[in-house]
Amino acid sequence: MGGGGSALRVCADHRGGINWLSLSPDGQRLLTGSEDGTARLWSTADGTCCALLQGHESYVTFCQLEDEAAFTCSADCTIRKWDVLTGQCLQVFRGHTSIVNRILVADNQLFSSSYDRTARAWSMDRGQVAREFRGHRNCVLTLAYTGAPWVEEATAGGLLVTGSTDGTAKVWQVASGCCHQTLRGHTGAVLCLVLDAPGRTAFTGSTDATVRAWDILSGQQLRVFREHQGSVICLELVNRHVYSGSADRTVKCWLADTGERVRTFTAHRHSVSALKYHAGTLFTGSGDARARAFDAQSGALRRVFRGHAFVINCIQDSPCDFMNAALSLFHPYWNLIVPHPQCPFPLTLQGEPSPKAYLLCDFRLSTLPPV
Repeated sequence: MGGGGSALRVCADHRGGINWLSLSPDGQRLLTGSEDGTARLWSTADGTCCALLQGHESYVTFCQLEDEAAFTCSADCTIRKWDVLTGQCLQVFRGHTSIVNRILVADNQLFSSSYDRTARAWSMDRGQVAREFRGHRNCVLTLAYTGAPWVEEATAGGLLVTGSTDGTAKVWQVASGCCHQTLRGHTGAVLCLVLDAPGRTAFTGSTDATVRAWDILSGQQLRVFREHQGSVICLELVNRHVYSGSADRTVKCWLADTGERVRTFTAHRHSVSALKYHAGTLFTGSGDARARAFDAQSGALRRVFRGHAFVINCIQDSPCDFMNAALSLFHPYWNLIVPHPQCPFPLTLQGEPSPKAYLLCDFRLSTLPPV
């Protein structure tokens, strides 16, 4: 079993739990969204806070950082766009009538999902709703987008995929707002979804303890991945392998094309709430307040990272220059955040999370022993 890893830095300026983080495409800046109703921009080089983004009237649920703008969404039913240099709010997007829990910037478009049972596409310039995707019978929790060339040919525009607590996922034509397919088969809430690289297959995880693969064009269910004994909370798709993190305290690795389970990662003492794959290492975050690094090929535990007090909800990597023997290398840091003492997607999906943790920690990948 691997030894422990210690935090390089702790960023503790937020006055409430950190719900999400996002890295800029160049890896130079980090954006965090908090229970205290603010977002903060940080330098990944030294961990200093570069800007405080204030304006939301309730907690920030999610955030995404682009090259020149930051986007946040909140329980105040709004989305905000911010200037990353000045911290000034550039645009407020209003229209949702309940908590906005996810946003996605893709192909110069802004998408959002909400507890008001809708997903929406927004005009980036005017801040107005460009398209409303209505049809789910309960909260819309997660979303993904594909604008692959085959999609353009088949549907005359991109496709948005949404997952809901009504037990379905839906595929929407972005250009028209029409529902292209409804993916039925789960018997519980859809908590997470990912698309494969071609954008043709969607993988969904649910409180029914299964992962399912779907053809998003035809709506056909391709495969069911069974073996988990608890809700599937998070998914990661890498090199035709699907990694699923579950409330049963395990991660399972499946062959995406056949549904065969090839590996199980154990050692967690609580639900697995976050996954990140990097260069042969699978990183996990858990409700036991630990992050772990596993050898993705063997399943062996390589390192346990300690320092948090509550569940780890998000893992991201940030490159920084590292010089060794006159060779320029990129050296990843793993940034781990803690929002709540519960699973990040409460199975009842009722009530609001309470602030518990305030810390963002960085762990250096070089603390891992060689494989």
